[in-house]
Amino acid sequence: MARIALVTYDPGEEPGADRDLPVLRRALEDAGAAADIVHWDDLGVDWAGFDLALIRSTWDYSWRVAEFVAWAERCGGLTRLLNPAPVVRWNTDKRYIGDLADAGVPVVPTRYLAPGDPVELPGDHEFVVKPTAGAGARYAARYTPKERETALGQLARMHAEGLTAMVQPYVTNIDAAGERALQFFGGRLLHASRKGAVLEPGTPFDGDKTPHPRLEVWKPTAAEQAVAEQALAAVPGGADSVLYARVDLVDGDGGEPRVMELELVEPNLFLWLHPESLPVVVDGIIEAAAR
Repeated sequence: MARIALVTYDPGEEPGADRDLPVLRRALEDAGAAADIVHWDDLGVDWAGFDLALIRSTWDYSWRVAEFVAWAERCGGLTRLLNPAPVVRWNTDKRYIGDLADAGVPVVPTRYLAPGDPVELPGDHEFVVKPTAGAGARYAARYTPKERETALGQLARMHAEGLTAMVQPYVTNIDAAGERALQFFGGRLLHASRKGAVLEPGTPFDGDKTPHPRLEVWKPTAAEQAVAEQALAAVPGGADSVLYARVDLVDGDGGEPRVMELELVEPNLFLWLHPESLPVVVDGIIEAAAR
């Protein structure tokens, strides 16, 4: 019997936000595996006692990136960790977008501003400021050129906290076409979803945001799938090094798909929206635990 750790975060007194987790555990157990839901930062967990530690919803990691990456490396030394620690280290820092661009992947143009760097902000179009280590649109905001001073205030706050900022043009096509999330599992397209724009005008960078507004089933175009596969091929170690991936796409000015983010650490699988994908995921996890 395969013993699998479904790795999540500790929600404290609040209910857990991962809707898929209990369904996934039950499905794994129905398939003959032993599945435990465990917190990544629980010092009492014996990771060596699992055949596989599967990172699922460690959604507090972006506040503690160094600690989380160190945990991934320790855990990966004791059992099989998926996705593996080198991928976790690379993907928890959104400077990977620059690596994708260097590999020829169409991405949203991105500049990086580390603490101490001279600050230049666009003066002729809307733009987005967010940290290189973040999840759920944490510390992300959308600005017009007239809101430069507010944006500078955000940058000052982030830099004071030691965060490196990303500056991207606001992709206006997202307001009409939304953002498409293509999920891959075991190297193959699993399903796709579309969601609306997350960053509403005027929402403060430290305000709460809805991570996946108006989520719906989506059938990806051939062009979208091609760009997503191109992004996966650029992952260190190649596409075969990861069990799961989510590629978030938006339309560029010419309508061509571009990568907004490549989620390889703890992407929401949206199995509640795509229940037909659950058996594929379960089979893939059990197979990975047996290797």
